[in-house]
Amino acid sequence: MTNIKLRIAAIRKEILKTCEIANRDPDSVNLLAVSKTMGVDAVATAIHAGQKHFGENYLQDARPKVSAFPEATWHFVGGIQSKKTRDIANAFGWVHSITTEKVAKRPSEQREPTLGRLNCLIHVNLSNEDQKLCVTQDEAIRLAGQIATLDQISVRGLMAIPAPTADPAAQPATFRLLRDLKDEIESRHGLPEFNQLSMGMTNDFVEAIKQGATWIRIGTAIFGPRNKP
Repeated sequence: MTNIKLRIAAIRKEILKTCEIANRDPDSVNLLAVSKTMGVDAVATAIHAGQKHFGENYLQDARPKVSAFPEATWHFVGGIQSKKTRDIANAFGWVHSITTEKVAKRPSEQREPTLGRLNCLIHVNLSNEDQKLCVTQDEAIRLAGQIATLDQISVRGLMAIPAPTADPAAQPATFRLLRDLKDEIESRHGLPEFNQLSMGMTNDFVEAIKQGATWIRIGTAIFGPRNKP
């Protein structure tokens, strides 16, 4: 468990270094520790190391951790099934994987008003991802306008998972594409809070920060090899 603390410290150091190079405020970059398949003890260690935001892909796997650590902010980053929207809407503060108006509308109707609005990001296809799990750029523009009308949802920005590449030169262009799309949607729909970019993981978060990421999603570089879901 000591390794988790050391890894978090190393990643935060890299964030500071990269922000200095990119002339960015380090406070504008948030570290999301993706704790899917990890146990309560691993999350506890991360919290003791100062980590506040955690990402989960599977509702059943997330439940004991969310219950054990209500002081943390929980982000749902996986695909959403309609029958699970109520639990997701009330257990999480952020959802990074909105793909349809229906997927957004149900949590808006089901979220307890006392919790405030659920922060949502639209999952965009940038590099031939599975079309069922994300939307095209044109669809994202239309979807943002639809979600903006919902009462208990706050549409905050975009998320993407670029395909792995052995060519480092290809990374900046992909991330810039998402950044430019975010700017277009913010301007077209007049959404002042549409300013979040969830992009960058263990192998590419440095370049993602340089291109404007506000959330980097780091899993194995913090927690080590995954358990089977």
